[in-house]
Amino acid sequence: MRTATVERTTKETSVSVSVNLDGEGKYDIETGVGFLDHMMEQLSRHSLVDITIRAKGDTHIDFHHITEDVGIVVGQAIAKALGDLRGITRYGNAIIPMDETCTRCSIDISGRPYTVFMVEFTRDKLGDMDTELFLEWFRAFAHGAGMTLHVENMYGVNNHHIIESSYKALARAMRQAIEIDPRKSDAIPSTKGMIGDKTD
Repeated sequence: MRTATVERTTKETSVSVSVNLDGEGKYDIETGVGFLDHMMEQLSRHSLVDITIRAKGDTHIDFHHITEDVGIVVGQAIAKALGDLRGITRYGNAIIPMDETCTRCSIDISGRPYTVFMVEFTRDKLGDMDTELFLEWFRAFAHGAGMTLHVENMYGVNNHHIIESSYKALARAMRQAIEIDPRKSDAIPSTKGMIGDKTD
């Protein structure tokens, strides 16, 4: 079982994340931010990665620090559980419809974090969460995971559907990318024999 636990404590937040990449999509999430909890549950359920999160922070100020740090630590836990990346499929992509909305996500577990987030909102908040913070989460997650991540909302009207389809698309793309390739389960998926080199 590919599992990991990562903890991160700063003056702003305290975050602990445990993951099981070969799980069943079970989750136990407490971040203190209701909408963020909901998105982390979607990430777990649709990737089949078991995720436990305990996070506390300076939410009396706003939700920026807790959102960013949860993204970092979830990404780091996934990277730690993946180890040397031997045998993984590496690439994943998904197109997820949700009512009037459709979003696609492509990822490369490359060791080189990069984020393209082409998602726009027409509301400033969903629940108590600022919609501008979703970019911060995806960027922090990609950095923590060492992942190239592209998310594009192709069309949509309902802001809840737009961001939820984005997380579900990430989940399904990640599920594909972290799967062990039965044809090359003993190999690093790179012609260089390693992942993370800038020229790979």
